[in-house]
Amino acid sequence: MRRLAARGAAGDVGEVAAPAADSTDCAQGRSPRPPRLIDLCAIWDPGVFLPAAGWKRASGTARRRLNEAEAVSGLSSVREAQVERLEAARPCRPGSRERDPVLRMARQQPPPWVHTAILLCLLNLTGAIEIPMDLSQPPTITKQSVKDHIVDPRDNILIECEAKGNPAPSFHWTRNSRFFNIAKDPRVSMRRRSGTLVIDFRSGGRPEEYEGEYQCFARNKFGTALSNRIRLQVSKSPLWPKENLDPVVVQEGAPLMLQCNPPPGLPSPVIFWMSSSMEPITQDKRVSQGHNGDLYFSNVMLQDMQTDYSCNARFHFTHTIQQKNAFTLKVLTNNPYNDSSLRNHPDMYSARGVAERTPSFMYPQGTASSQMVLRGMDLLLECIASGVPTPDIAWYKKGGDLPSDKAKFENFNKALRITNVSEEDSGEYFCLASNKMGSIRHTISVRVKAAPYWLDEPKNLILAPGEDGRLVCRANGNPKPTVQWMVNGEPLQSAPPNPNREVAGDTIIFRDTQISSRAVYQCNTSNEHGYLLANAFVSVLDVPPRMLSPRNQLIRVILYNRTRLDCPFFGSPIPTLRWFKNGQGSNLDGGNYHVYENGSLEIKMIRKEDQGIYTCVATNILGKAENQVRLEVKDPTRIYRMPEDQVVKRGTTVQLECRVKHDPSLKLAVSWLKDDEPLYIGNRMKKEDDSLTIFGVAERDQGSYTCVASTELDQDLAKASLTVLADQATPTNRLAALPKGRPDRPRDLELTDLAERSVRLTWIPGDDNNSPITDYVVQFEEDQFQPGVWHDHSKFPGSVNSAVLRLSPYVNYQFRVIAINEVGSSHPSLPSERYRTSGAPPESNPADVKGEGTRKNNMEITWTPMNATSAFGPNLRYIVKWRRRETRETWNNVTVWGSRYVVGQTPVYVPYEIRVQAENDFGKGPEPDTVIGYSGEDYPRAAPTDVKIRVLNSTAISLQWNRVYPDTVQGQLREYRAYYWRESSLLKNLWVSQKRQQASFPGDRPRGVVSRLFPYSNYKLEMVVVNGRGDGPRGETKEFTTPEGVPSAPRRFRVRQPNLETINLEWDHPEHPNGILIGYTLKYVAFNGTKLGKQIVENFSPNQTKFTVQRADPVSRYRFTLSARTQVGSGEAVTEESPAPPNEATPTAAYTNNQADIATQGWFIGLMCAIALLVLILLIVCFIKRSRGGKYPVREKKDVPLGPEDPKEEDGSFDYSDEDNKPLQGSQTSLDGTIKQQESDDSLVDYGEGGEGQFNEDGSFIGQYTVKKDKEETEGNESSEATSPVNAIYSLA
Repeated sequence: MRRLAARGAAGDVGEVAAPAADSTDCAQGRSPRPPRLIDLCAIWDPGVFLPAAGWKRASGTARRRLNEAEAVSGLSSVREAQVERLEAARPCRPGSRERDPVLRMARQQPPPWVHTAILLCLLNLTGAIEIPMDLSQPPTITKQSVKDHIVDPRDNILIECEAKGNPAPSFHWTRNSRFFNIAKDPRVSMRRRSGTLVIDFRSGGRPEEYEGEYQCFARNKFGTALSNRIRLQVSKSPLWPKENLDPVVVQEGAPLMLQCNPPPGLPSPVIFWMSSSMEPITQDKRVSQGHNGDLYFSNVMLQDMQTDYSCNARFHFTHTIQQKNAFTLKVLTNNPYNDSSLRNHPDMYSARGVAERTPSFMYPQGTASSQMVLRGMDLLLECIASGVPTPDIAWYKKGGDLPSDKAKFENFNKALRITNVSEEDSGEYFCLASNKMGSIRHTISVRVKAAPYWLDEPKNLILAPGEDGRLVCRANGNPKPTVQWMVNGEPLQSAPPNPNREVAGDTIIFRDTQISSRAVYQCNTSNEHGYLLANAFVSVLDVPPRMLSPRNQLIRVILYNRTRLDCPFFGSPIPTLRWFKNGQGSNLDGGNYHVYENGSLEIKMIRKEDQGIYTCVATNILGKAENQVRLEVKDPTRIYRMPEDQVVKRGTTVQLECRVKHDPSLKLAVSWLKDDEPLYIGNRMKKEDDSLTIFGVAERDQGSYTCVASTELDQDLAKASLTVLADQATPTNRLAALPKGRPDRPRDLELTDLAERSVRLTWIPGDDNNSPITDYVVQFEEDQFQPGVWHDHSKFPGSVNSAVLRLSPYVNYQFRVIAINEVGSSHPSLPSERYRTSGAPPESNPADVKGEGTRKNNMEITWTPMNATSAFGPNLRYIVKWRRRETRETWNNVTVWGSRYVVGQTPVYVPYEIRVQAENDFGKGPEPDTVIGYSGEDYPRAAPTDVKIRVLNSTAISLQWNRVYPDTVQGQLREYRAYYWRESSLLKNLWVSQKRQQASFPGDRPRGVVSRLFPYSNYKLEMVVVNGRGDGPRGETKEFTTPEGVPSAPRRFRVRQPNLETINLEWDHPEHPNGILIGYTLKYVAFNGTKLGKQIVENFSPNQTKFTVQRADPVSRYRFTLSARTQVGSGEAVTEESPAPPNEATPTAAYTNNQADIATQGWFIGLMCAIALLVLILLIVCFIKRSRGGKYPVREKKDVPLGPEDPKEEDGSFDYSDEDNKPLQGSQTSLDGTIKQQESDDSLVDYGEGGEGQFNEDGSFIGQYTVKKDKEETEGNESSEATSPVNAIYSLA
């Protein structure tokens, strides 16, 4: 028998007998019996269990985070075993807990994935409070399509945009940054009460016409929220270009690459290689497909000529497979006989007369290359080498090891994949290709860049009138992303001024907010690799507290588990929430209780006395609200007699016991699993409340059986294995005939040779079950400090059955023995009788003694308490002594039974000598060591004096001060700190932020440097001293002025080319002039390819922001560099280039002007009419030719006659399909229902379950795998991309 680590977690937190409140709490599940029960997040000390039903209802983010944690720890199988497969036996809440048969409630460590669930719960416990929907609030986007939205051209287009708000928001869209007028397009509609766009093509139209970038705006009177910019693209699966491939002639042993070059589909197709007879190409380290789809032969052998090679491209959206014409190999060899016996020859190449050669790289070429990858993506490095014999590939990273938790080898070690790349994965990697002739290496330099990712995403801000708040938008990336703020979809710079709002880079600060401040703010952070867009509204409300959950809920929980009582509430200002039990006046927080930010009350370990009525009270300045929760504590469900492992003969009867103890007020259900699947109880089985009986055991009954005892709140599991022996003659070798198993438990434990500090333990070994016993483990349990918990005492070889055990004083020992063989461990033996050793004084003192102040007038002395085996006697206690250091005063002492003592009325921050000595009823321990501790700190009493400021440059100053006297610090001096703020700019009418900043100077130092100041500004500065308690008084306010500096780069530098003769330049003044601007410097140079012209320098006045350049010729491009100047010098420059020359991108306006005269000429109009007539004639001829010839697709049934209405198609593709495919175009059979192979050189033999098929001349496949279609859809979809699917090919791909 094996007890599973699956103690039920269903009721570890509890269930609520009331209608469910709308909550975002971690993983809520439902119980199968009325009244409707809602499990709160199941928590068990020291872990959290996610119920099975709760897993299904958990948010996508929670499930994604838990899956990521499982992927890292390799524990997804644990969750699947404990959640998914047990769900069938009991829909609610599998968990994990392991108990000893003697003492059931002993705590054990949960699986590691459990701790991830703890973090997910804590994230929800500290989450933001949402506004109830009956209150006025700005819009919030709740659902939207992905940024890169690829759609099937055969479907209607759906672009999602959902939002909530009060009043309900209205929606409008932009397309390519322009207003999208839905009313003018009959194909486009918007769903009712939603912003989701539906583009309908049932009445015709081309989906490609609607490609572009879309953005949704949700608006009500309080603001406007924006969706991401959604890039709409239509999936494409172009036909493979026709080509005639000559046979590939290659010498045996030479390398070969067969190029695929698939048509560029959207998304990119999946590539695989097959023969023309639909057989997959066998791949190994000699022959393999590269990541680019090409097929590589490290060396060609004669047997490679036995088949041909065809590249196939599978397109996802259109469910089609394109097949390229097959390559045929002709291998030139010195040994024309293809003897199959040589394939396994130890020196196959020499036997065939193939010359051996050193490796060389087929891909990538050369000795070095570089690769860029984005953070969070997968890095795929590939090295394919040729050589005889076939080289082996090995991978290394210079200066370190490959990340073992993320790196895996693919394609026979030719590819290295590193998942979820981070910055530390950058560096140089190299692959080493080697055979017995030599080796070669290729170095790949990997650079890791990053699209923006959130460090601090802005959250909705709910304020009361007059309150302050802030929105923070912090992101990181490589390159560093820029941050742009918007309000209601418009740039913040163009919004009406708000005196209560201050923008400081990535933070918006609101002060003394009023009702008029309500709006939706957008933060857009971007770099060259992507962007992030977040909406966060500011809502100003005056709302008294209200409760959001049903009143008088009933929660039932399991004894000794951790639970949480939820009390969702709302109010503005944000109310404070307190909990009370049974109407008592004291607030519940601390000790066994903990209150989270969202108001939830956690009880760390439920006891019987915790049962009662709990009241939560929310209070703010506008009033208060309260709710009550009734808590009932139930006994746990446990299996006290578990099924045993059994080995039985076929045809006998076996009984598996499963006796359960549970709370009588809960309904018990006992079910069985076989091999972790629900057991079907047939007529040979009998299931009773406490056992399962199997009559006439057969070999199919062999396996593992799990007893599942469950109630509405929890469950317990126990597993046993059943081995069935087949009837056979008496074996001559018993060990060879019988299966090996774990040993039986030892028995008949006996204690002899009883002494003060030792005892002899003797036992009788159990059956070894055909595998010799290698070790015995002796465990002990004591009943004073940790009753019921077994500890390892010692280990002995399997050849002994008696041992002398060394004992500690005053421990009431009980022993048990576990046998171990190569199969595993036995069940523990039954415990021995108890033996108590005599007591003695302690031989050691507690460790980790510390003395620290928690207040300015106390000192808390703490230590690690001693365990049972070091107590040595009853009534273990500690003598705590202390006195001030370097004084002759006598020791103060006190006797303490716990692990801490607080000394009161101490002077501020003085050293103390501390001693802690152990004592029991038999005497005192040895003299303890002296430890130095300190009493509490107080705020410093003095500030630095004689502060001197020296300006170093335009952005930095040097500080020097007189240090304070040590007795004024009143604690440990942590640092000197300078508070400074920008008072004003020396430039007139320039607004500056007066936000206080600080610079820290750790340690006792007299000088420091403050940097990153703004040039040309007036500053003020104050100095303070900081200790462990906080800041001391502020020193004298000093003023200083920073000199002029160089300006920042000019803003919004724009280069426009209205025609072929001129280029217009425009720019805005620098954001930070850092002084008085004296002008701008423009440098520009013409270039054509790698040729550069002479650089020209222009200087402008400070008021000039435009300039026109006359082009020297219409072909060259120009590179412009612009910088601003102050008296100090030129500042940061900005560089732009002129648009491409006319042969690359001709301006539309110029094109129109140049062609205006031609379009009005009569000869031009006549020419266009003649061309149109010729095109019409060609179309008619093609239509007639199409109606007379083409391919004859085969229907699903051979005996279906050819229908005259069936269309005939001619393309280069064939379709594949699955259950989700929509009907494809109709197809026809040939007149006799078959296709002969001689009809085409490209034909195929039948593939699959009996149909015949072939390829057309253009490479498309026809056969008996077509899917029936409705006539209406056939007529409505004339695409040539899909004709008939081949499921067999799809499975091989």
